[in-house]
Amino acid sequence: MSENILVFCEQRDGVLQKVSLELIGKGRQLADVLGQKVIAAIIGHNITSLTEDLIAYGADEVVYVDHPTLADYMTAPYTKALTAIVKDTNPDIALLGATSIGRDLAPRLAARIETGLTADCTKLEIDEETKDLLMTRPAFGGNIMATIICPDHRPQCATVRTGVMIALEKDAARAGIVREIDAGLTEEDKNITILETVKSSKKTKDITEANVLVSGGRGIGKTENVAMLQEVADVLGGEVSGSRAVIDAGIMKKYKQVGQTGKTVRPDLYLACGISGAIQHLAGMEESELIIAINKDADAPIFEVADLGIIGDLHRILPKLTTELEKIKE
Repeated sequence: MSENILVFCEQRDGVLQKVSLELIGKGRQLADVLGQKVIAAIIGHNITSLTEDLIAYGADEVVYVDHPTLADYMTAPYTKALTAIVKDTNPDIALLGATSIGRDLAPRLAARIETGLTADCTKLEIDEETKDLLMTRPAFGGNIMATIICPDHRPQCATVRTGVMIALEKDAARAGIVREIDAGLTEEDKNITILETVKSSKKTKDITEANVLVSGGRGIGKTENVAMLQEVADVLGGEVSGSRAVIDAGIMKKYKQVGQTGKTVRPDLYLACGISGAIQHLAGMEESELIIAINKDADAPIFEVADLGIIGDLHRILPKLTTELEKIKE
């Protein structure tokens, strides 16, 4: 019988990815409801030093595959290794991050073990009656939320976006089981050769990691006005983001988008400028600690979730706000 929750914990260059710790936290919640364990799966080369961290963040057990062929991510050997872990642990639920690696790996894993997969989930719950996993994700361009179940196959597989779930506090005193398995990997499992790895230098922080976000909506009007948002963000030590409207208009890049079809964020301060507050956008930022909204439409839905609302023209308010903030910093 399948039991326990398996979380694929992604690491890159020996660094655990944020989404992995978030998924362990969510896995812990689900496991407590089901009375099961959380098993962390980690794959790579020279990764044993990371296993204790996974226990500290909420895993009861860590199962890992450490092999030279896994030093760099390649689809075939990673799929083989994760499949071996799934067959060894026989989990009821398997969770992966909806990262570039997770989105490549998850469907191949699901095909190997002949189960279903729900991608890009924003909510995970346990059905009280059936104990099945309820996997909720945006559908039809984010216009509806679909809850999907997988009652006839195990494990129930899902990928989850970064920033949606909350990681537990690290507890170095936690104890757990750590064990290695042999996935039968050989050099022949490499069906490609990586000639060169080119890493781009990131000048801005990922919006899911920013403590302050100054976010623009349709009301900012044109690309040139993004500078107003940036000036406020610079004074506050934050980042600029936007709603789907400005992304679709080409005013900002896709990686800056907040919302169901973008990224889910939880900053300490979310300054919404000219954002009406469609439900798809609210789903991506409503868990922010402090929400301040600026909109000239007094009936804009964004004011329903805002802690502080300013009714007015952002083009007049933002320059004055920047000036006053600079005075405070002096």
